[in-house]
Order: sequence, then C-alpha cells, then structure tokens
Amino acid sequence: MWERKRRARASDPGGARRERASVLLDRRSFLAGALALVAWPRRTLAEEPKAGALPEPALRALPGSEFVYVSPLHRDGRESTCHAEVWYGWLDDAVVLITSKDSWKARSVTRGLDRARLWVGSHGRWKTSLGGRSEEFLKAPSFEGRARVSKEAPLLERLLAVYEKKYPAEIGRWRDRFRAGLASGERVLLIYEPVA
Repeated sequence: MWERKRRARASDPGGARRERASVLLDRRSFLAGALALVAWPRRTLAEEPKAGALPEPALRALPGSEFVYVSPLHRDGRESTCHAEVWYGWLDDAVVLITSKDSWKARSVTRGLDRARLWVGSHGRWKTSLGGRSEEFLKAPSFEGRARVSKEAPLLERLLAVYEKKYPAEIGRWRDRFRAGLASGERVLLIYEPVA
C-alpha cells in the first residue's frame, strides 16, 4: 500500500501537495471545530427551559417585579412559616438569588427540603416594623420551584448585572459583599426552577 502511494506521488507531484493540503485543511477544520465547542457558552442552569410550568401571570411578572417571596415547602407539601421578600434575577428560566449559607432558605435546601413556593410582585416587606405581618404578597402570582445551591462565580456576575438594573440605588452597598461572600463560602446562590 505504501509503495503504491509513493509511486502515485512520484508520477503526480502536484497531487501529493494537494493531498497534504487537504489533510492539513482537515486538521485545521477539526481543531477549529474543537475550539468552537470548548468556547461555546455552557448553560449553567437546567438544559430544558421550565417556563412552560409557570402560570402565565407569574411568567409575565418575573422579568420586572421587585421581589419574589419565598417559602420552603415541607415534605408533605405544607408551606413553611418562614417567608421572605428577596431580590432576585430571572435567568435561564429560573429565579436566582444570593443568600447567606446560614439563612433558612439555604439550610432548608441542604436539609433536603428543595421545594418552595414563590410569589412574584412588589408588595413590600412581609414583616412590619411593629411586629405585624403583611400577607398582601399572597395575592401575587405564584408557582412552585425546586431549589438547588450553586457557588458559580460567573452566575453571580450575571445576577449582579440584573441587580445593577433592578436595584441601582442599593446595589453599590452590596455588590462587593456578595462577591466576597460567595468567594469565602459565606454566601451561596439559590436557583429555583419552576416545576409543574
């Protein structure tokens, strides 16, 4: 076989150059394709969008609302008595927020209570300064989500870009704390993906 190729090259020197060029081009094409795959942006959240699991009012409210109100769900489906209004970003069809690793939201996920109910809206604090409670947020569009913890710095940067637009007056006091907290492990990102 090698002898046949050598003889073919000797009788057609231009053909050998074309063959080498073709092989080189194939290698370059392969390398370019491989590099493109490596550089392709990875989705950091679920591959399948979950927006279809959302009621239409919640889906409309998520991109622009000031808060989500979060309540972990017990294993039997009951809502926890813990509620909180929190800053969030709507990224890759999921609610993303940053919180202390010791917060009840983060602790509930690490204890296996990864389901939560989320209400979307701008209804102020649910606890009033006089110790009362406002349950106005319960009228807001809601959905159930499954939570997971992330410590990905690129995801935090995407979240901070959302916070810059949504909370311009407050983010200056929090931006560096969020970054330092995630880097030290004192803070975690929680990702709530809607479930049907």
